[in-house]
Amino acid sequence: MAVRGAVLVPVVVLGFVVGALWWWAVLRLVLVPEHSGVVEGAVAAGGWGLSLLPVHATAARRRTTTASRRPRSGGISDLS
Repeated sequence: MAVRGAVLVPVVVLGFVVGALWWWAVLRLVLVPEHSGVVEGAVAAGGWGLSLLPVHATAARRRTTTASRRPRSGGISDLS
């Protein structure tokens, strides 16, 4: 369990750093567009594109209805 905690801390820190860089780029583009350049635009667009990825990359969950949970008939032998 100690290894999991040791790996979790750097991942969380990296997430905060990347998030701070993205916000810096977006705020710079919005507040001072005349001084922002290609790097800020690429960071902002890349972060926005990554934010869409989990929505489209996850598997859709199958809905179960009451009809799909009902026991199925055994076929013609059930008619008698």
